[in-house]
Parts: sequence; structure tokens; C-alpha cells
Amino acid sequence: MKPRVSITYCAKCRFLTRAAWMAQELLTTFADELGEIALVPGDGGVFQVRVAEELIACRVRDGGFPELAELKRRIRDRVAPGRELGHSDRP
Repeated sequence: MKPRVSITYCAKCRFLTRAAWMAQELLTTFADELGEIALVPGDGGVFQVRVAEELIACRVRDGGFPELAELKRRIRDRVAPGRELGHSDRP
């Protein structure tokens, strides 16, 4: 079974656009490795990304939104270790 990614976003803060953009980018990059990406409305300024149940990015904990290249690296490390990401692999 392929892993599920969930992006929980604050609906009141209007983080949906960012969450949808990140979901699109992740689906494009990991089309063969992911089972699904869920957008989960929340509140309280939340913006969290999980692979299965593992929290890999949290706006509050990490001090801001994840950079897309870093988020792709974190997801790659869990769903396709060793896979090259091209320009996203460069710091």
C-alpha cells in the first residue's frame, strides 16, 4: 500500500491555496510513490504535513511554512529513499 500524505491547514487563515499548491507539486513529483494526498481543514493557524502518521513539517514548530524543496526531500526520504530529485536536491 502506498503512503498517504495529509496537509492540515487553517481555513480561517486562508492557508488552503498554499496547501493545494503544495499538494499539486507533491503529486506531480511523487505520482508513483504516493497513494493519496488529503487536504484537511483545521484552525488555530495550523499548517502541518504528515506522511502516514509521522509529522514531517509544522508551521508552528518549525517557525514558518516549509520550503517546497525541503518538503520534497523529507517526503522522498520516507517514500523513495535514494531517489534523485534534481534541482530540489540542491541546498
